[in-house]
Amino acid sequence: MKFTAWATSDLPELDEGGVYRLENLVTDEYEGRFSVKLNRTTGIEELDEEIDVPESSGTSEEREIAEIDAPEEWVDLTAKVTQLWEPRSESVAQVGLLGDPSGTIKFTKWATSDLPELGEGSVYRLTNLVTDEYEGRFSVKLNRTTGIEEVDEEIEVGDDAVTVEGALVDIQRGSGLIKRCPEEGCTRVLQNGRCSEHGEVEGEFDLRVKAVIDDGTTVHETIFNQEATEELADITLDKAKEMAMDALDTTVVADEIRNEVLGSYYRVEGPTLGRYVLANDFERLDGPTDAEETLIKARSL
Repeated sequence: MKFTAWATSDLPELDEGGVYRLENLVTDEYEGRFSVKLNRTTGIEELDEEIDVPESSGTSEEREIAEIDAPEEWVDLTAKVTQLWEPRSESVAQVGLLGDPSGTIKFTKWATSDLPELGEGSVYRLTNLVTDEYEGRFSVKLNRTTGIEEVDEEIEVGDDAVTVEGALVDIQRGSGLIKRCPEEGCTRVLQNGRCSEHGEVEGEFDLRVKAVIDDGTTVHETIFNQEATEELADITLDKAKEMAMDALDTTVVADEIRNEVLGSYYRVEGPTLGRYVLANDFERLDGPTDAEETLIKARSL
C-alpha cells in the first residue's frame, strides 16, 4: 500500500527495507485506490525483524496495451520495444515505446530500478509494471519489482490511431488554463492547489481542452494538449495567463476557448486511450453549423 509522510509532520525518515510498527495513520482513497498518511500524531518504532512481502502484493494482471485505461494499476505485458528515445533526466534510465497487436504505449524505466537494458526491436515478458496517465495518454513505469524476460518470438504491432469527424459540441470541465504538479515524474492536475500524490504544491501552468465531438451517431471525448490547444483556439499559454491575471479568474480562458471553437466542425486523428481520443493531428472543416442545435446538444451532455 502506498504511504505519504508530510514534511510538516516532523517525523523521522523511513528507510527502504526497514520494518516498522506504525500507529495513528490516516487512511485515504483516490479513484478506488487506498493509501495511508503519516501525520504529527503518528508513532514510529523500528523493529528488528523481517517481513515477507509478495511483489506488488500479487495484484498485477495480464493486459493488452489497449486495455490499459486507468493510472496506478499493476499490470503484466508481453510487448515489443518499437522505439527508444534519449532520456531528458538523469533519473530516467530508458524511455520509449512498447507495442503489441492492440497498439502502443510509452514506457519509462527509472535509473534507481537497477534493471537490465531493453533492446529496440526485442520482445519481452514484463511483469509488475505500474500504469500512469497524462492528458488521457497512458504509460507504464518499470520499477524495482518489475520482471524482465526476453521472449524469442515476433509481435506484429497494431495501429491504435482513429479518425473522428464531426461538430465540437461541448468543452468539458477541466479545460482551459490549469495547473499541474511540478514534482519530477508527476503531471497530475491540481485540485484547489493540491496534488493527490504530493499534497499542496505551487503548480505549473498548462493549457488543454477536453472536448466532445459529435459525428451524428456517437460522441467522442477528445483531449487537445497545450500545443494543439494553442492552434485550436488561437491562444498562447502566456496570453491565457495574462487573461486570467487581468480577470483574477482562470475560468475566463475556458470561456474564451468555448466561444472560439464551439459549434465548429473538425477532423481529429490520434490514438484511443481509455475513453479519450488524443488529438495528435486535426483540421477545421467547413460544415453546416446550427448554433442553437449545438448548444442544445452541449447542455444535454
